[in-house]
Amino acid sequence: MKKIGKDEFISGYVPHHNHGSVDYTSVNAGHVHQCLDVTSPAIPTEDGSHVHYTEGYVLFEDGHTHHYKAYSGPAIPIGNGMHVHYYDFFTTEDNGHRHHVKGVDQPAPGSK
Repeated sequence: MKKIGKDEFISGYVPHHNHGSVDYTSVNAGHVHQCLDVTSPAIPTEDGSHVHYTEGYVLFEDGHTHHYKAYSGPAIPIGNGMHVHYYDFFTTEDNGHRHHVKGVDQPAPGSK
């Protein structure tokens, strides 16, 4: 299989790709955490799209951290043979609170 570079635009589904993201959690208990993430490889769905699984920890802040496990939404084409995924999840409750994380990840090759 031909290797696909980060600047190559591909129509259709690209197996074995993943996405990165850099985001912040909601403000709770007077602070936020940064969330740096790399997803699992693509998981095909019955409708011809795919999702990604992710889990990890937000960065240590205010004396604690939080864990999360989540699936993305389906692929959202953004043009030029690239797509993103929307995510919306909550972290674990630690230190008496939890945080909401939502947004889109970084673009990856493939329009599906």
